[in-house]
Amino acid sequence: MADVVLVTGVSRYLGGRFARALTQDPAVSRVIGVDVIPPPHDIGRAEFVRADIRNPMIGKIIAQAEVDTVVHMNVIATPVHAGGRVSQKEINVIGTMQLLAACQKAPSIRRLVVKSSAAVYGSSPRDPAMFTEDMGPKSLPRAGFGKDSVEVEGYVRGFSRRRPDVEISMLRFANIIGPVIRTALTDYFSLPVVPVPFGYDARLQFVHESDAVGALLRATTGPATGITNIAGDGVITVTQAASMAGRPVLPVPIQAAGLLGGLVKRSGLADFSSDQVQFLAFGRGLDTRRMREEMGFVPAYTTREAFADFASGLGPVVPGSAAVGSAVSGVAGTAAHAIGSVWAAGRND
Repeated sequence: MADVVLVTGVSRYLGGRFARALTQDPAVSRVIGVDVIPPPHDIGRAEFVRADIRNPMIGKIIAQAEVDTVVHMNVIATPVHAGGRVSQKEINVIGTMQLLAACQKAPSIRRLVVKSSAAVYGSSPRDPAMFTEDMGPKSLPRAGFGKDSVEVEGYVRGFSRRRPDVEISMLRFANIIGPVIRTALTDYFSLPVVPVPFGYDARLQFVHESDAVGALLRATTGPATGITNIAGDGVITVTQAASMAGRPVLPVPIQAAGLLGGLVKRSGLADFSSDQVQFLAFGRGLDTRRMREEMGFVPAYTTREAFADFASGLGPVVPGSAAVGSAVSGVAGTAAHAIGSVWAAGRND
């Protein structure tokens, strides 16, 4: 049973929300939240310690507090939130290496919980309908967050071999969504026009932000289940999601999707990567039987309900949304110019 818990990444939304929820468990006597900046939100009775997990100082914190459970939530999905891709990789990979090295040396550690991602499965046309935890990717993520997640999981497996006495729970989350959390996909579906790879309509799974916190709580205080997929029931397609969000779609040749993604990323509207373009073309499905049968966790929201809760908080497309039709169907020159025309129309009203 978790008694003294250290949580990394508490200054980000999900980490802070999880730390606050964990402090409400009377069985947990102490929660220590670690991050490089003070949290801008309430973290309950958790104690904040300003520290960088890339620094060996994290080992002293673990040793002095006699931490028995570490919840690693500081694997950052978007480079914008990390200060750029170089910083993102350092935090994700080097930070994880330092944290695991500190855990390996600490005799008090009894459990490690890692917030991982279904991005480790990649996304390709040869994928199975549903990935089980024992399956590997048909096409490894080549860059960005997906590649980082694969490396992080590799380091966790190495740690488990060196410390077989430590229980491991590694949660592979489907895309987390909700009314507050901001991710690359929430930014994508908030665009005034949603570009989709022409001829594709990928299947998507989501997990509601409240269910993500619930799953992490269960992994921290319940049975350790190793690698576990976490997702809401059911799937929706990209075009169904765009319809629920009230956004028109703009079919884009997949060869041009990467260029368009780069333009949108540089505009600051959304954060795109080559792997995200692959995901929007081919999607991904997760088998969640282990989550239900072994972990004993059942999400409160289905995939559709989770996305609907996010979509309910979106405003109208843009105040000049009448320009959508002409921008899309009026041959604006390129797909990027079409999106730019719609966005400019909205901002100039």
